[in-house]
Amino acid sequence: MTSNLGIALRQLRKSPGFALTAILTLALGIGANAVVFSVLNALVLKPVNVPHGENLYMVQHFKFPSQSYLDYVDLRDHNRSFESMFLFDIMGPVGIDTGGDASTAWPYLATGNYFDSLGIQPYLGRFYHASDEKGAGSAPYVVLSYDYWHSHFHDDPSLIGRTLQINKHPLTVIGVAPPAFRGTELFFAPAMWIPFVEQPTIEGYDAMKYRGNHSSFVEGRLRPGVTPAQATEDLNSVGAWLSKTYPGDDDGVTFTLARPGLIGDMLGGPARAFMTGLMLLAGLILLAACTNLGSLFAARTADRSKEIALRLALGSKRTPILRQMLTETLLISVVGGALGMAGGVVLLHLLSAWQPIPDIPINVPVNPDAATYLVALGLAVASGLLFGIMPIGQVLKADPWHIIRNSNAGTSAMRRFSLRDVLLVVQIAICAVLVTSSLVAVRGLVRSMHSNFGFDPQNTMLLRGDLRMAGYADERILEMQRRMIDAAQAIPGVAAAGYIDHQPLGVGGGDSFVYADATTDFRPTNKAGDAMNYHISPGYLAAAGTTLLAGRDLTFADNQKAPTVAIVNRTFAVTVFGSVQKAIGGHFKFNGGTRAEVVGVVEDGKYRTLTEDQQAAMFFSFLQQQSSQTMLVVRSNRDAAEIGGALERTVRGLDSALPFSVMTWGNEMSWALFAARVATAALGVLGLLGAMLAITGIFGMASYAVTRRLRELGIRIALGARRKQVLRTALGRAFILLSIGSATGLALGLLATKLLSYIVYQAAPNDPVVLAGVLLTMLALGLTATWLPARRALAVDPMILLREE
Repeated sequence: MTSNLGIALRQLRKSPGFALTAILTLALGIGANAVVFSVLNALVLKPVNVPHGENLYMVQHFKFPSQSYLDYVDLRDHNRSFESMFLFDIMGPVGIDTGGDASTAWPYLATGNYFDSLGIQPYLGRFYHASDEKGAGSAPYVVLSYDYWHSHFHDDPSLIGRTLQINKHPLTVIGVAPPAFRGTELFFAPAMWIPFVEQPTIEGYDAMKYRGNHSSFVEGRLRPGVTPAQATEDLNSVGAWLSKTYPGDDDGVTFTLARPGLIGDMLGGPARAFMTGLMLLAGLILLAACTNLGSLFAARTADRSKEIALRLALGSKRTPILRQMLTETLLISVVGGALGMAGGVVLLHLLSAWQPIPDIPINVPVNPDAATYLVALGLAVASGLLFGIMPIGQVLKADPWHIIRNSNAGTSAMRRFSLRDVLLVVQIAICAVLVTSSLVAVRGLVRSMHSNFGFDPQNTMLLRGDLRMAGYADERILEMQRRMIDAAQAIPGVAAAGYIDHQPLGVGGGDSFVYADATTDFRPTNKAGDAMNYHISPGYLAAAGTTLLAGRDLTFADNQKAPTVAIVNRTFAVTVFGSVQKAIGGHFKFNGGTRAEVVGVVEDGKYRTLTEDQQAAMFFSFLQQQSSQTMLVVRSNRDAAEIGGALERTVRGLDSALPFSVMTWGNEMSWALFAARVATAALGVLGLLGAMLAITGIFGMASYAVTRRLRELGIRIALGARRKQVLRTALGRAFILLSIGSATGLALGLLATKLLSYIVYQAAPNDPVVLAGVLLTMLALGLTATWLPARRALAVDPMILLREE
């Protein structure tokens, strides 16, 4: 074995171009599959990282993941299928004051049975339990995540028992979670866990009182022997009781189960579909790599066919020759697989550390595990041996005397299309599909930044904060928000400034059922529509660049002493009132009967995602619907850095203890563009891999063709053939295959990119720039791949070839 390995190394050193190309080809295919499989394994295949995670399920309200606290209590107490059930909520940023500089953190609010239900043990101190909860504000405790404890408190064990000021309210640190635990949602890493009964204290709002407030998540662990179908039936029997008992909030309610980790089916369904598609594309990349290996090994075997035939003619046995060549193939497989896996590991570590949205702890740990390494090793060895041994076997089965006499023949064989040609066409088509999809995604992403969102993010700064973090409450919140607006408007160069509680296409925000003015029964089945709701100040529309189509803007006279008024968008006006004109002065009801008058209609916009169907929206006066969440919108033609600095200094002058952040609205749209950017990046990487494999594939095909036809080319040159004719003879087939594959791939790519429009806003497959880009890219790939074979074909010396014969 050692001698075969040494001989294999010497043989590969004699052909460094072949060895490097084969290793790189296999490394690209294995690396792509290792990365995609590791992400698929982390997001879809593996259960969440808790004891017996395979038995944990999220309970969905209809097919949506959010639940109300009161429904959770009834489900927990009346079901017979779950041995435990808990509720948690991803809380927005809270202000943390440890006696030094104020900072912000993103916690979970979780019921007292959260840790016990998950079977998690504390790293330090203790967890809180259900017995600690005795009503609102009865459990002033906090449990820190290991990462937050490590990064902010430097592993200080004496922190246990100390008090943290969270939104100016004291909570006692009682424990630290273990290092590997970050909750049950894969994408979100909370800094801490706070008992749910502390929500009224921390947020100033008590969701435990309102059955219609669906803002939390419920998960449970099934009893042994209970199937998900049985549990769903049991939950729906409780749902039937809820529907009869609370028709105003739970009329016709049903429940479904989903795997935890990706907010149930809201992200889980799209993520599974996207990752399955990526895995399929990665498999096609591997198929392309294997096709390349076959072509490369075929060209190398053709070069060595005369050598092998001479060894056989001189009495060598076939088994040692086969063993030596298998050793070469296995060596290339192992080195290529190791190189691909090494690159994949680096990329996976970067993905695990990547935080795509600033100031929000969103990332997904996708570090490879043993399964990833085993899959990579198996694919590498299987791919190398399968496609490397095929041409070797053909030579060893052939008659050595026939090979010696006709070592450079093969013209007739080259006129027939083989399976290798078909595979190369498929590979080129795959490359064209990936290039088309990536170009469409990139163009869509560029367009999306300049589309009509119902607001104009250009030349606009945002200041985000929560006044409760600095201890503001009740009337002081409105007073401070008014002072912030007035101070921002007074900054030189500011054209307009206004307030909104949650900006469109941002994190947060909610929707409400709306009813016709004549409605008296406010059960969900009687609703006139479902509308996003926002709280804004006078001046927000001008600051956001939102066009007022009819009616008037809000004024500071629209306060708590005045009747409730609202501005609605065009879709709301048409859905509820029939037209924009009829909406002005009309009334509607929401929140169980609250009556509001429409005083203005604005253009439609995008509110949750860029690819959503058009939604209704309503904007209330911030003086009538109070919220401590504060987003200051400031429009100015000054440089972003200048206006941002001036805005920060101005607000610091109002209250130096208020935690806030300042950013451009374009940067804040990272959340809305997250899916599009991920899809674009993934398709771009796969497109690049496909292009590289297409180059090596066409190169292998062209090299093989030139090698097989050297004698014919020499004769043609000796008979006076021109350089153009020689190139057509040597490389004509390669360009025919390139043309067929490119045309097929372009057509399939244009069809596939229609699906891409569900992820990437403004993705247009019929874009002439995309079509031209694909054609130029494929032409460039063909010219690059055939450059070396073309030089070899033109350098043929007919006298040397004929003398060898």
